[in-house]
Amino acid sequence: PVSVDEVELVVSRALERRKLIRENVRLRQELERVQGLRTLVGQSPAIRKVLGMVEMVAPTKATVLIQGESGTGKELVADAIHRLSPRKDGPFVKVNCAALPEGLVESELFGHEKGAFTHAVRRSRGRFELADGGTLLLDEIGEISPSVQVKLLRVLQEGVFERVGGEESLQVDVRVIATTNRDLWKAVQEGKFREDLFYRLNVVPIYIPPLRERKEDIPLLVQHFLKKYGTREGKEGLTVSERAMKMLMEYNWPGNVRELENAVERAVILAKGKVLKPEHFLIGDMKMESEPDEGPVTLAEMERRLILKTLREEGGNRTRTAQRLGISVRTLRNKLNQYRAQGFI
Repeated sequence: PVSVDEVELVVSRALERRKLIRENVRLRQELERVQGLRTLVGQSPAIRKVLGMVEMVAPTKATVLIQGESGTGKELVADAIHRLSPRKDGPFVKVNCAALPEGLVESELFGHEKGAFTHAVRRSRGRFELADGGTLLLDEIGEISPSVQVKLLRVLQEGVFERVGGEESLQVDVRVIATTNRDLWKAVQEGKFREDLFYRLNVVPIYIPPLRERKEDIPLLVQHFLKKYGTREGKEGLTVSERAMKMLMEYNWPGNVRELENAVERAVILAKGKVLKPEHFLIGDMKMESEPDEGPVTLAEMERRLILKTLREEGGNRTRTAQRLGISVRTLRNKLNQYRAQGFI
């Protein structure tokens, strides 16, 4: 006969094993969450709001419209949504709608049959078919033509489409994420974008603020890119001087995170020591001045170097630069226009 103690031991082990399995699942889910969000760098309230939206919408089947200026990281947000979704093991297919010639957008999205048009020598599957069971990213959705908008609306509503030149209706299971740097609602009001398609896409809107509205994230982003490009170039352990960081914090970054990343990459390449200084960052009107080792220097050259050096030190702020130099902003602007025409900036 089986004793009570033996039964209790078996039950205890089973419960412990069940607990370990649950803990393993929880840890795996947390790891996937962290990995899914690892490319979205920042601690500002603005980026935390974006991260919160990503975590909420990722597990759902909802269509997402990501809006923001060029260079803000819309594709990274779309990638994070896919990584955190139940579709993470399925395909993640990207289409840059702005980069495709108008005549090829329909074929690219829906595929075509052999002989559908000139050079269509074989059947080709479109991006919707390739993304079946996964996620389709429609980058710069505001650039598609009205005729393609109609077909896209049907796919979003019914999950059904036909290849170009074909009659067979194909059904797919695809989650659509769209991005745009345009004001789509304004395009709707101007008659350039279908209102019904806008509402189909705008189920869950996510707005990514420009970098100038979340400057507190700049130090973290700089450290992230320093590690990325320092490792690539074999220059680990790089740091940024206080003056250089001040300059980066005060610059307005019209190209957003993409421009900052490019600036850090160039600085890493140009740096000879361990500390990156203002002259290593080529941003806006500021280009690094080469200092000749010999030969006479004209008064005009000395003036140009002083103006551009001061501009770098003031992070591109023309008002403070003019004040330090004792000249008017108008005079500074004229000088910069002159240097630009001469190829110095």
